Amino acid sequence: MLEPLSADIVVIGSGICGCLAAHRLATQGAAVLILEAGPRVDRGRIVTNYRDSPFKGNWMGPYPSSPWAPHPNYQPDNGYLVQAGPYPYPAEYVRIVGGTTWHWAAHAWRVVPNDLKIKSLYGVGRDWPMTYDDLEPHYYEAEVKLGVSGAPDTGSPRTKPFPMEPVAEPWAMRRFRERLAVGGYAVVSNTTARNSRTYDGRPACCGNNNCQPICPIGAQFDGGVAAATAEAAGAKIIPNAVVYRIEHDPQGRITAVHFYDPNKNSSRVTGKTFILAANGIESPKLLLMSASDKYPKGLANSSDMVGRNLMDHPSSSLTFDADEELWLGRGLQSPSSVNTFRDGAFRSEHAAFRLDFTNISQARSAAEDLIKAGVFGPELEKQLRYRAARQVNVKDVLEVLPHPENRVVLSAQKDALGIPRPQVHYSMDDYVHRGMAAAKIEYGRIAELMGGTNLRYTPDGIYGNNQHITGTMSMGNDPKDSVVDRFGRTHDHENLFIASTGVMPTAATVNSTLTGVALALRTAQHIQETA
Repeated sequence: MLEPLSADIVVIGSGICGCLAAHRLATQGAAVLILEAGPRVDRGRIVTNYRDSPFKGNWMGPYPSSPWAPHPNYQPDNGYLVQAGPYPYPAEYVRIVGGTTWHWAAHAWRVVPNDLKIKSLYGVGRDWPMTYDDLEPHYYEAEVKLGVSGAPDTGSPRTKPFPMEPVAEPWAMRRFRERLAVGGYAVVSNTTARNSRTYDGRPACCGNNNCQPICPIGAQFDGGVAAATAEAAGAKIIPNAVVYRIEHDPQGRITAVHFYDPNKNSSRVTGKTFILAANGIESPKLLLMSASDKYPKGLANSSDMVGRNLMDHPSSSLTFDADEELWLGRGLQSPSSVNTFRDGAFRSEHAAFRLDFTNISQARSAAEDLIKAGVFGPELEKQLRYRAARQVNVKDVLEVLPHPENRVVLSAQKDALGIPRPQVHYSMDDYVHRGMAAAKIEYGRIAELMGGTNLRYTPDGIYGNNQHITGTMSMGNDPKDSVVDRFGRTHDHENLFIASTGVMPTAATVNSTLTGVALALRTAQHIQETA
């Protein structure tokens, strides 16, 4: 047993939601202690790991998994996330100080107001226990903290302008915008937590084009910045602290958490208020692991909803050759999109989606395809130049609905500390398939407007995953079908809050990070006001 530890606020998880909630609370004078399962990482080491890697397409590669805090790796698959099917759910996340936003695309979208009431409007999914207006000021607070740059035409109402103008538009995206406008498509700059000018001591984007897995100059906000922000405000972070049990008293109040160090020495941390701020897989895992005689199904789980309603954003795509040279590869990897299909009456019939254009250099993927096809010599050089200049890709980011059978449970398999690995059950319904079919029609029209040839659609029913984990600890007004209330307080434990994208009742059509941060800041404000 190590030395006793205590704080006013104990935060489990040092990702972007936990650290920015901790920052808000620490600036108000609270003693805040953050427990992180993984180690500290250094930006220079991550950049070096990436540059030294023989395979630049492995975005998890620069972030080695620790034996005491493993995370999913797939090249090769380390088996950490146990797949129960019927559809694979290859989530990618890292367990380090700062969390997964070390290697994110930095998309920082708001939902649109109707996303919060799709059950009332369209008869599908769930309504949120709040309105867009309730969340709007916290969105802006989050945007200021992250340094969000964007264009106003996103479909999400604003009371204040973005902190920054968008990052410079790449040439290829300009051509998409100009040529698709003829067909009625409005191509807009993506909203990102990436600097278009010097902001908060970080430089402007210089177009390195490896935003994932790591921005080498720190132009985009990341988990390291979030952690440093919390520590500068007075919060203390303990790395390599693997929380394995949450302890409660006879009345159900949380009294302490227990963690292992890498050698499996155990420590106990007491506090007044506890915030569970790991992601939508690791957080329900911990709640289920903390089952007791009083709570045999796990903590915060009287509704049996902990771990259920797992959602993400599946994607299909179209790759084709445009009729002009566009040369993807400088600037943001994901700079522009079409937002027309995020909302509408069609949502009663099929999933909403956003169309996103890649700006990742096509040289490697084109070379791999040509070599696989047996092309070599002068012909390889000729075709490689042609494809690298003209090959483009458009994908959808598609909403899925909450289904209780899509869930995270405890596996019988254990990690090096004897902690159960998470197991996921996941499937796709006809609502998703019909949305994919609708998106495929738009792909064809876009290709036609771009003079596209050599069209290559992803196979029907084979979808990529976008690592936007939501829904597993859903908020709601009714304790019988939700885990937390509209402020993130668990229904079953008055001093246990959850700050995570996992509390989102529905997934909408955009990356979940900004919404998760806005909800976390709303939770922190509520803790301050009710302390």
